[in-house]
Amino acid sequence: MNMQENKTGKTKMIIGWALSAIAALSVVASAVDKIYGSEHAIAMSTSFGLSPETYRWLGIVELISMVLFAIPGTGILGVMLLTSYFGGAIATHLQHQQDILFPVVFEIIIWIAATLRYPELSGRLAQVFKR
Repeated sequence: MNMQENKTGKTKMIIGWALSAIAALSVVASAVDKIYGSEHAIAMSTSFGLSPETYRWLGIVELISMVLFAIPGTGILGVMLLTSYFGGAIATHLQHQQDILFPVVFEIIIWIAATLRYPELSGRLAQVFKR
């Protein structure tokens, strides 16, 4: 590997971790909001037809998924769990005619961060899209 490739790899890793941090701060704030049952969280759970207790459990799942994403050894598992979580969030928002911008943006940020942090993941995705 030459020096330019090394710099490029390091830059990608830094961007991947920066995007991960941005996503983590927002997702953890959302999870904590659900877990503690703020007025906003209770209003959201009611708008979705969910009990505050169910919404609290969703916050716990959200938090665990983000922690797994943040840890390098379990990051890919975290990506899969967050993808599922945000896919469900997108479907729920659509079903209740609510804006899907937040879950879509964070799904995109998480996948960009993951492909930058885990070169093997981006390599596998490249193979899929070559077919």
